Parts: sequence; C-alpha cells; structure tokens
Amino acid sequence: MKKKKIAFVINYFYPDLASTGQLLTELCLDLQDDFEIVVIAAQPGYAGEQAKTTKLFQRDYLENIKVIRIRLPKVDKTSKVSRMSYIFSYFVLANLALWKEKGIDAIYTISQPPILGGLIGTIGKFFKKSKHIYNIQDFNPEQAAAVSYTNKQYIFKFAKQLDMLNCRYSDCVIVVGNDMSETLKKRFENKKIPHHVVINNWTNEAEILPLSKEDNHIQNFLNKNNLSNKFIIMYSGNIGLYYDLENIIKITKHFENYENLAFVFIGEGAVKQKMQLFVEENKISNVYFLPYQPKEFIKYSLNAGDVHLVGNQKGIKGVSVPSKIYGVMAAGKPILGVLEQGSEAQMLIEKSKCGVVVEPQDYEGITAQIEYLYKLEKDKLLNLGFNGRDYLDQHLKRDISINKYRETLNDVLQS
Repeated sequence: MKKKKIAFVINYFYPDLASTGQLLTELCLDLQDDFEIVVIAAQPGYAGEQAKTTKLFQRDYLENIKVIRIRLPKVDKTSKVSRMSYIFSYFVLANLALWKEKGIDAIYTISQPPILGGLIGTIGKFFKKSKHIYNIQDFNPEQAAAVSYTNKQYIFKFAKQLDMLNCRYSDCVIVVGNDMSETLKKRFENKKIPHHVVINNWTNEAEILPLSKEDNHIQNFLNKNNLSNKFIIMYSGNIGLYYDLENIIKITKHFENYENLAFVFIGEGAVKQKMQLFVEENKISNVYFLPYQPKEFIKYSLNAGDVHLVGNQKGIKGVSVPSKIYGVMAAGKPILGVLEQGSEAQMLIEKSKCGVVVEPQDYEGITAQIEYLYKLEKDKLLNLGFNGRDYLDQHLKRDISINKYRETLNDVLQS
C-alpha cells in the first residue's frame, strides 16, 4: 500500500539549533516509516550559521526524508526590517517549493513565521487540494501584542483575522498546551471552534538524564568557563523578545557580591546584546554569556545548572509554552518559573512540585526566590529537581506525544 505523502513546511529543521527545529526533526524521523515525508525548511541559520550553498533551493536527504532547503537573507534579530525581509522571503520561496512538489496528501505547517506559516498551508490546501494540519507553537499576533512589538493596533487586528482564517480552514489545529486550547476557543468566542487537539512538546528523556556535577564532561564544561564550585542559575535557550530577560538581568546586581553564585545565559537572541551591555556598564562579574551548545552536549550543559530559569513575558499565558521546561525536567533540575498563574508551564511546575513560581515582572519576588533556592539545603534542592524527572517519566514521555501526532495525522488523512 502506497504511503500518504506529507509536506512539512516548518522553517527550522536539522541541523538548525532552534527548539522547534529539533522537535520537528525528531517527529519526522519517527514518522518516516508511516508516511512519505518531504520537508521544506530554511538553510540553517538560527544561531548565526552561514549557508554553505548559493542555490535558491537545495535538495538534501535525512535518512528517508527529502529536505528542500531554501536560501534566505541573513537575519539580524535586533532589526525589524531584517526580520521582515527574512520572513517574506521565506513565505514566497516556501510557497514556490511547495507548488513544485507533486502528489501531496497533506501539508503540515507551524505558526512560524507568525501568521504566514499557517497561510502557506491555507494557500497550499486550496491549490493542492490536500489536507492541512496547522501546529500552533505560538499564537500570534497575541504574542507580539504582549510585548508591544508595534503600536499600530490595526496590524494586530488584521493579523488576528488572517490567522483565524488559517485555523478555520485547516483540517486540524494542534496546540501545545491546555491553556492554548482555551485561547483558541476564546478567539472564536466558543462558536464554531476549529477541530483541534492538544499535544505537548517533549524532550528525549532517554538522552537527557539527571547527572552528577562530578561527571567528567560537566567538570570540563565548568572548568573551561570558570564556573567551578559555583551555585549556577542557568537560562538555556532563545534569548529573545518574549521572556523579559532584558529586565530580569537587572536583578543580578543584587547578587554581584555573592562570590560563589553565577548567572549563566546560554543561547542567542534579540535582547542578548542589551543584557550584555547592562552587565558591562555595571561591572557585574558573576554573569556569564555562552553560545548555544551542540545538541549532543545539551545533556551535560543542562546538568551543570543548579537551578534553571524558565519564563515568559506577562501576557503570554495561553499564547506560548516554553519548551525548554521539558529538557530541564528531564535533567532533574529545580525550576525557577517566571510564569503567569494558570499557564501550562506554571501548572506543570505546580503538579510536579519541581520548583517555585513568581509572576512575570515581580522582580523583588524573583530576587527573593533566588535567595530561597540558594540557601535551601542541598538534599531538598536535589529532590525538587528529581520530582520534575519523576513527573516527566509518568506523564510527558516523548513516545506519548509522538504517538498522538501519528494518530492525529492518520485521522486527518482518513477523514
């Protein structure tokens, strides 16, 4: 029996370092025996990688998966003009690449780039007469509105109507948190809500395990970065617009004389330079900025932290779920959540008893909770982290989410 063909139009894909790229690479690899898969993605560049080809479209293969890689202009994440140029180039070229593909039974798109990711599926469904599965990792324009990305309200209103069209004409909307399901219902005022399912993001719990800081790889990492014998508050991931990190960094001034406490930010993003400037201007010596770590090393770098910061900006509840929380839970590390009550990540921390939570923009509260965790007995701190790992093993295993995707895609293709 001939396999159904699914085109994944997903922007980021292996070897890109974006978290969605890593998740969807794992998803496609796990589904390649069930479906014929073609991926349309940008050339790797999330962490500043240079494209190695001058071709506009380059065909590649990852195991049995055909990958069409699009060459795009280099993006400066601090520039709105650069971002827009990148996004519209991707939109036009991804549509062209999709148009060239024959025999597509379903198009799978994600909410990146904002709005236009879903629109690729809406257009493709019409012209290809195929099914469309729309995976919303972040609701936009709600996410952009939360950080006042522009003060032109008519842009938000138009964008929201356009993305509601994407939802309405999809055959299935996949959201990554229960609070996001509520946002979808709210968008449609609980009337004619599009067919949707909730499927959590994941990490590979067989790869990321709790490790002692005495592990040789971790010790080498700590020594190399002058972090030996430090109590480490770590943030690992996108240092972008939606996490309030440019303000949270200011609390580090309170701890500048804590000689054995270190703040470590691993990653790249739009606000990193602003954070670095604050640290330099205030001559704070216990804040460290490190680049993204190779995927195969993340299991060690995550375990180098004593406490992990997982946060979202105010107004992001029901709009996005920080997927880094799954990796931190897998590593068995305590979490300092800067999250709104009722958000998916906040509820995970509360249910699993794996950390503490402060409301976004409560900087005194964040400072107080760092003091609390810093002074907490070592065994109690370790147990907080292990609670998260136990909860992950019981409720959030990778195979649970992958199988939900498999079932959902089969249901859509058979309907």
